[in-house]
Amino acid sequence: MRFSTATTAERFLPQRLALRARPLFDKLDAVLFSSDERGEAGRISLLAFVIRVISAVIAFVSQVLMARWMGSFEYGILVLVWTTMVIVGNLSCLGFHTSVIRFIPEFREHGKLPELRGILLASRIFVLVASTIIALLGIAGVWLFSGWIENYYVMPFILGIFCLPMIAMSDLLQGVARANSWTLSALSLVFIVRPLAILACMAIALLIGMPADAKTALVASIVATYATTIFQLIEVTARTDGRVPSGATTIHLRDWIAVSLPIFLVESFFFLLTNADVLMVGFYLAPDDVAVYFATVKTLALVHFVYFAVKAGVAQRYAHYTHGERSKLAAFARETVSWTFWPSLLMAFVVLLLGKPMLMLFGPEFSTGYPLLFLLVCGVVARAAVGPCESLLTMSGHQNICAAVFALTLAINVALNVVLIPSFHLWGAALATALAMVFEAAALSFTVWRKLGIAMFIFIPAKGTA
Repeated sequence: MRFSTATTAERFLPQRLALRARPLFDKLDAVLFSSDERGEAGRISLLAFVIRVISAVIAFVSQVLMARWMGSFEYGILVLVWTTMVIVGNLSCLGFHTSVIRFIPEFREHGKLPELRGILLASRIFVLVASTIIALLGIAGVWLFSGWIENYYVMPFILGIFCLPMIAMSDLLQGVARANSWTLSALSLVFIVRPLAILACMAIALLIGMPADAKTALVASIVATYATTIFQLIEVTARTDGRVPSGATTIHLRDWIAVSLPIFLVESFFFLLTNADVLMVGFYLAPDDVAVYFATVKTLALVHFVYFAVKAGVAQRYAHYTHGERSKLAAFARETVSWTFWPSLLMAFVVLLLGKPMLMLFGPEFSTGYPLLFLLVCGVVARAAVGPCESLLTMSGHQNICAAVFALTLAINVALNVVLIPSFHLWGAALATALAMVFEAAALSFTVWRKLGIAMFIFIPAKGTA
């Protein structure tokens, strides 16, 4: 017997209220519990959103504890180093963590099992080798330029670099899991288990007498990241081996790299754009300011996660619809805009209402970041108003122009930060980020309309879709 929100509402709500709410619940049932691809994408997005909300709570609590244990100065050092490592680790995949989401369903649908085995093997070896080389170059770079780096950053950066190969491998395995619609496996280890493991390792380190500083926190992060990634590798490998029968393996590495590199540029610019403000604050201001700004961004994360949850659920469906089903692609893409915008708007109001007491949990000095939320939330809502445009462009073969849009947006963001931070400090960073996100949303929506004829904007009615 299939679960139905409409039937459940009739059982537990007053009859009059249940009748009035019936159309809404029928639409919800159609999205979440239908047996077609739309229903599957809705369920994946909902599960991804639930996981990201849980992870947001876990991340928020863990960051509060870290800030309380370490103080704003050491916490600011940790924030800058770990944010840099997450960015570089993601970039070390060179696009394979996203291209596998496109290749795996394509090879399976067309019965190309040798190529499917090849992409599963080659992507892991390629990412591990590339990320290890980048890590070694990073350590050499920190050592060579240590005279130009503040002393309190040198050792934390060297420790953080040790995590790069495992962060990159974890991102790739997440892509493999997403390509197979294993949402729980794709997201839970990275966004739930790993933060809890880092927090547990840090607590143990403090209990045995290690200093409450950034170096100790990074040692805890190394242990937790290696443990969770190795477990993730074992789990995903076992599941893929059970789904893909053994046999001949065909590797077209040059062709796969040719597709992955433009995607790498898209993901690189997007990831840098998402985190550029924290990096620029770290470049211009003291660790205490980095701590306040990062805590503010973390408080805003619940709004961001709606966007990322929808993106996690729809990317593989975009790829499926691009094979000759343009009308279905247009209708589905329009629907994902609503999935993104309205929950994001609701979450924005919640965050603005509760933002100040949430920030004060980090410490009294962190409440100075609360006014920044009103500016930053405008950019996040603007991005949500156009849905996951970059996923639609990437999965439909327009990754090059998508990369160009992100490159231009990143350049605008960095330029605004350079101009505004020295004069307006944290307000300058927030304003630069909000303006860049508004430009990004407008440019991506316009690009989708020009290339695909799909009106990806919440306030354009569905009939505006070509």
